[in-house]
Amino acid sequence: MSGWQETPPSAVLILRDGTRLEGHGIGAIGMAAGEVCFNTAMTGYQEILTDPSYAGQIITFTFPHIGNVGTNDEDIETVNMAGASGVRGAVIKADITSPSNYRAAEKLDAWLKKRGIIGIAGLDTRALTALIRENGMADAVIAHAPDGKFDEAALQAELDAFPGLEGLDLAKEVSTTQTYRWDETRWRWGEGYGTVENPEFHIVAMDFGAKRNILRCIADQGARVTVVPATASAEDVLAHNPDGIFLSNGPGDPAATGEYAVPTIRALMETGKPVFGICLGHQLLGLALGGKTQKMHQGHHGANHPVKDLTTGKVEITSMNHGFAVDRDSLPAGVVETHVSLFDGSNAGLAVEGKPIFSVQYHPEASPGPHDAHYLFTRFLNHVREQKGVAAEAE
Repeated sequence: MSGWQETPPSAVLILRDGTRLEGHGIGAIGMAAGEVCFNTAMTGYQEILTDPSYAGQIITFTFPHIGNVGTNDEDIETVNMAGASGVRGAVIKADITSPSNYRAAEKLDAWLKKRGIIGIAGLDTRALTALIRENGMADAVIAHAPDGKFDEAALQAELDAFPGLEGLDLAKEVSTTQTYRWDETRWRWGEGYGTVENPEFHIVAMDFGAKRNILRCIADQGARVTVVPATASAEDVLAHNPDGIFLSNGPGDPAATGEYAVPTIRALMETGKPVFGICLGHQLLGLALGGKTQKMHQGHHGANHPVKDLTTGKVEITSMNHGFAVDRDSLPAGVVETHVSLFDGSNAGLAVEGKPIFSVQYHPEASPGPHDAHYLFTRFLNHVREQKGVAAEAE
C-alpha cells in the first residue's frame, strides 16, 4: 500500500526577515516584490485590487472568503479599465470558490491572471496579520510556480532589488499621461452608472492615482471634471479655468511625490480657488502647507475605520488605505485638524482657517466601504457654489 502523496506548494511568500510561507498559487505565474499589508474589509476585493493607491504592495485579505462573488467590469477602480493598478500580489486564506452573484462575469482566478496579479492561497492570514501588527509592514517577494519549482536565488535577488516604499515616488507610475474629461456619475440600483447633464461647475483633478469612484462623486455634484497628470504645473491646471481643484489619492511616499507636486499645490492655493485632497492628496496638501509626513507602523487598510469630524462632532465609519500619515504636530499656525482616527488618534483631516482649502486622509467615496463621508464632496462643491454665488446644499 503506497503512502499519501503530498502536492508540493506552488506559491511562496518570503519576508525580508527570512520568514517563508507556502501555499498554492492563484492568478498570474511569476514573482514580484512589494510591501506586505493587510486589509480588513469584508467586501470589495475587486475594488481593492484595482485601487492605484496599493501600487507596490502585496495585499493580505483578513476576510477568509475572497472570490466568492466573482468579478465584473463595473467594480474596477483604475480609470483605464485595462490598466494595471500596480498591486504586486494577493494573499488569501480559503480556496477560491465558484462565484455566486448575479453580477459575476468572471472567476477571480482567471481575472487575476488577466491583470498580471500573483496570488497565494491557503495561508494563515490571521497569523500573518498578527506578524505585521507586531513587526510592521514587511518587504517580501511573492511567487507562483505551478510545478512547485522555485529559483531561490532569483527570488532573493528580486527581494533585494525592492527598495521599499519609503522615499519611493509611485504616483508617476499610476497617473494618467494625458489630460482627459470625466462625466460619469455614481452607480445606482437598476440603472448602473449615469452621466452628468448640464454641469454647473468645472473641477480640475490632479491624478496621483485617482479612483474612478472619486471622479464619479465629484461629477455627481453637478461638475464636469478635467483630469491632469500628477506632473502638471500650476499653469497647466489654471489653463483649464477651473472652479475648484482636487488632489487625488495615490501610492508611495508623499515626500517623494511632493518634490514636484508641492510647488504646484502652493501656487494653486495662492489663487484662492477651493482645494480638496484625499489620501495622498491630503498628505501632499499637508506638505505644501509646511507640515511633515511619516511612515506608519502597520498603516490603515480597511472599510471599518471610525473617524471623528471635529467640525461637527459626528463620528463616521470610513474606508482607509494609507501607510503614511500627516504629523499633526508639524502643522503650522492657521492650519487646523478637522478629523481624527478613533483607532489610534492619528490625523485624518485638515483645513486652512478662513480659506476654502481642506483634505481628509480617508476615502469618502468608499468603493468599497460605507457612505458616511459622502458629505465631504458636498462640502467641497459648497465652497465652489459660494464663490459663484450659488446657494449651498445640505451636507
